[in-house]
Amino acid sequence: MTDATESIRREMVAEINAEPGSREYLEQKHGQVWDTSELQRDFDVLGFMAPLVVASRKSDGTKGSLMFQGNPRFYFGWSPK
Repeated sequence: MTDATESIRREMVAEINAEPGSREYLEQKHGQVWDTSELQRDFDVLGFMAPLVVASRKSDGTKGSLMFQGNPRFYFGWSPK
């Protein structure tokens, strides 16, 4: 099975993880940032394909996506659908 998004996602992963940002840096660039426990508190993860996560926000059921970096693992860029 061919994934039409694979090359784009690989480029995104390389760019995001080339110089992983601190929480403070990511907050300045993207707004709110979640670590893994905060993500689990606020969202139900429905699926992922690095560097993207599809999730449902627990507070209101809104579905959307976030990006994440590898190490340190932070999630950011919440984009409701």
